[in-house]
Amino acid sequence: MSLNWKEINLILEELDLSGSQIQGASQSAFDVIGLRIHKKGMPSIDGAPSLEGATRQLLIALSPGACRFHETFRPFPKSDKPLRFAQFLNSRIVNGWIEDAAQLGDNRIIRLLVKRGENRFRLYIRLWSNAANFIVTDENGAVLDAMRRLPKKGEISGGHYAPEADESARRESTRREYAIRELPGDDSFNAKIDVLYAEQGGALSLEALREQARRDCEGSMGRLQAALQRLRAKETEFASADRLREYGDIILANIAAIKPGDIWLEADNFYAAGTTIRIELDPHKGPSAQAERYYEQYGKAKKGLADIRAEIEAGERELEKVEKKLETLLAETNPLILAKLLKTGGTKPGPAIAQDKKRPGLSFRRGDWLIIVGRDAAENDALLRRHVKGGDLWLHARDFPGSYVFIKQRPGKTFPLEILLDAGNLAIFYSKGRNNGEGDLFYTPVKYLRRAKNGPKGLVIPTQEKNLHIKVDENRLRELESCRIEK
Repeated sequence: MSLNWKEINLILEELDLSGSQIQGASQSAFDVIGLRIHKKGMPSIDGAPSLEGATRQLLIALSPGACRFHETFRPFPKSDKPLRFAQFLNSRIVNGWIEDAAQLGDNRIIRLLVKRGENRFRLYIRLWSNAANFIVTDENGAVLDAMRRLPKKGEISGGHYAPEADESARRESTRREYAIRELPGDDSFNAKIDVLYAEQGGALSLEALREQARRDCEGSMGRLQAALQRLRAKETEFASADRLREYGDIILANIAAIKPGDIWLEADNFYAAGTTIRIELDPHKGPSAQAERYYEQYGKAKKGLADIRAEIEAGERELEKVEKKLETLLAETNPLILAKLLKTGGTKPGPAIAQDKKRPGLSFRRGDWLIIVGRDAAENDALLRRHVKGGDLWLHARDFPGSYVFIKQRPGKTFPLEILLDAGNLAIFYSKGRNNGEGDLFYTPVKYLRRAKNGPKGLVIPTQEKNLHIKVDENRLRELESCRIEK
């Protein structure tokens, strides 16, 4: 059970945070923050006033069903690796002084006003189950960072958050009455709450299951966001393709000025009158080859831009799917059902999902194209029997045992060269010839495969096959790994 507004007021009254200095921040999990504070004259452990003051550890937990803010008297666990929000607090807030600490009405939002040097910050701790957050703004309400970044709510760097306006509009008649819980012991309410939550925690609790769901989904979201960032950078690069063509034209117009071994060309830029331009050259190429190099890059960029944008759209759809999955998991209140959902991927599997779950091998989603890799004879055979059709494309390394790679057909679409290169890299990488760094492979539609009579499981004989030579591209393989479908 989360703290109610009366309990929050009592906790703040006992803590008396005004005049305290924030000396450190640590994060043991994605939704648990510890703040180390120090205040001169604060009672020491024996209760007597201390001239030097004392240090306390504040626990801020945003776990659904157990949102809380109180002093903790137990060792605060450290994360295996530094987490983002704690690093932000340590860089911007730590060593600041708390000027005021209060709850906004009965809204279960704690606001800490912090001054550090000439800068003032507002720390909002929203203790709402399933909508909790820790948001840091400047004194005008501009969001600097949030523990949970929620773009749709503006709770992300560059957004705006000022809950005081909402609180001022609330009517006194809407205030719900709560009672402060009667807890055993003669200690402070902070101490009793600390004991209560420590005793109620458990590996099978709803809080722990939700933390697992959040950890899994935020991990997937982080990987997708990183992949999207790389794709958008490439989109920006490809979108400026005309610049590459201009470089080629300027080089051709200044061939006589290029000497063997030159690494730069400085010339008039006739695409921007009255300006000069500096173009990088390859010292190992002749003048005409320099221009041809830029023309080739221009052609590749123009062709790849549409594919990159399709991949971005697919990545955004996948990210939205994971966000909705996380919302579904966090909204579940029955721990038994939640545990089952975590095992089944967060949704009740229908026929299409069940088929994906049963599909063997590895799957990669590149834009709107699906590539499947069978890792051994059994998976190759299972894919051939139940998961591919005649129009799908089959690839296999020549002269080396290895995986069958399939590209699923899209109605009315031909297989793009980039997707063919993706599948070819996977076919070489998942074969015995991977250490060579390159190799030849067959490819043909599945309908032109014939099973070898009395042959080993999965063995096929291709007809009407074509040949392709592939040099393994490490960058392409890394991009494909970010597009791998989690099962």
